[in-house]
Amino acid sequence: MSAAKAGDTVKVHYTGTLSDGTQFDSSRGGEPLEFTIGSGQLISGFNDAVNGMSVGDSKTVNIPSDQAYGEHNPEMMQVVPRSAIPTDIELEVGMVLSANNPDGRTLHFKVVEFDDEKVSVDGNHPLAGKDLTFDLELVSIG
Repeated sequence: MSAAKAGDTVKVHYTGTLSDGTQFDSSRGGEPLEFTIGSGQLISGFNDAVNGMSVGDSKTVNIPSDQAYGEHNPEMMQVVPRSAIPTDIELEVGMVLSANNPDGRTLHFKVVEFDDEKVSVDGNHPLAGKDLTFDLELVSIG
């Protein structure tokens, strides 16, 4: 039986949990995740964990934050004037706002707090600074 390697397109069922056991995502009960190993589509720790698995293999991997979504970066926290937010948007703490940067990429910011004058937003990925655990099962190599 062959092992998955860089360049292979694979399908993987997974369940992702935080260090406290809270589940944050899963493909179970749905379609498996399809990606090409080494393509940069996924976090490096997940990609590396699947590399070398054979169809039918299952394993649990712990991925430190630096191999996942990185450390929480305080520089990604910003305060913007309330006037910079369109007036038709009803702000709520926890909601995600989107904006385009100068090169056209879409950036996402979570509203942390706001008042009539300013809005505090966090541009970090929601899983930044967190160590992740994945239960993986390689479904196919193809």
